Amino acid sequence: MSDTSTLADSLRRVLRNFVGSNQSDLIPLTRLSGPMPWVISIMVALTVIASSAGLALRNTAQSAKAELEGGMTVQIVEARSDVRETESKAALAKLRSLEGVVSIRRVPQQEVDDLIEPWLGSGMESGVASAVPVPTLIDARLEGTVTPGRLAAIQQALADVAPSARVDAQSSWIEPVFDAIESLQWLAVALVVLLALALASAVLLAARSALGASRNTIEIVHLLGGTDSQIARIFQRSIGVDAAGGGIVGLLLAVVVILFLGDRFAELGAGLVDNGTLGWSDWLMLGLIPLLAAALAMMTARLTVMHALRKML
Repeated sequence: MSDTSTLADSLRRVLRNFVGSNQSDLIPLTRLSGPMPWVISIMVALTVIASSAGLALRNTAQSAKAELEGGMTVQIVEARSDVRETESKAALAKLRSLEGVVSIRRVPQQEVDDLIEPWLGSGMESGVASAVPVPTLIDARLEGTVTPGRLAAIQQALADVAPSARVDAQSSWIEPVFDAIESLQWLAVALVVLLALALASAVLLAARSALGASRNTIEIVHLLGGTDSQIARIFQRSIGVDAAGGGIVGLLLAVVVILFLGDRFAELGAGLVDNGTLGWSDWLMLGLIPLLAAALAMMTARLTVMHALRKML
C-alpha cells in the first residue's frame, strides 16, 4: 500500500511540474551545448550573405539603368582627322537643334585614350594613332526613354551633316551585363530558398530525435492528462531558444564577412561596384533574417512534434 501511495505522490509531482511554470524541466532538451544552434548559425550566416549579394546586385542594376536611361552615344568613325573634326562639329550643332535632346557633351580625347589604353597601350599620341584612328565620341541624353525609332530618326538627321556618324543607345552596350546580373539575382534567391529548406530539415530531424529520446516521459505525461499542444510547446520553445542564439551568431558572422568584402570591392574603384552598396533599408531586411529563421524553426518543430504525437498514442 505504501508503494502505491509513493507512486501516486510521484505522479502528482510530475503532473505539477508539467502544468507549472517549468514545463521544460520535464523533458530536458540540450540547447547551446548541442549542434543545433551552430547548424542554425551557419544557415543564417549563409542566408544573410546570399541575400546581401542579391540586394547589392539589385542596387547595381537599378543605379546603372537610372544613369543610362535616355543615354545615347554618337561615334564619328572617320579615318581622316580633319574630316572627323569637321563632322564632329557639325554633329554637335545638329544635335543641339533637335527636339528632345537634353544635354550634349563631347568626350575629351584624354578620356577616350584612357578607355582604350588597356588594349592599345599608352602610345596613342605617336605612331599608333595614325595606324588605328580613334573615333570622336559624343555623349547625349534624351528626354524620356531611348527607343529604336528615336535612334533611327537621329541617325537619319545626322546622315546629311556627318555621314560617318554611328548612333547607339548606351544601355544596349551593357545589356548583357544586366542579363548576367539578373541571373545572379535569381541564383541568390534560389540559394536562400535552399538554405531555408535545409534549416527546416535540420530542425525536423532534431525534433524527431528529441521525441524519440523522450518517448517514455511523453507517454507518462499523456496518461496524466497532458495535451499534445503542451508537449509541443516545450519542444517549440527549446528550438526557439536555439534558433535565436544561433541566428544572432550567424548574423554577426555574416556582417563581418559583408563588411570585409565591401571594403575589398570598394578598392576596385569601379562604377558598377560603387553603385551596389547596401542602404539602411537593405540592412534592415538582413536584420530580419534571424527572426524569420527562428519563426521557421519554431513552426517546423511544432508541426513535426504534433504530427509525431498524433501517431504515438
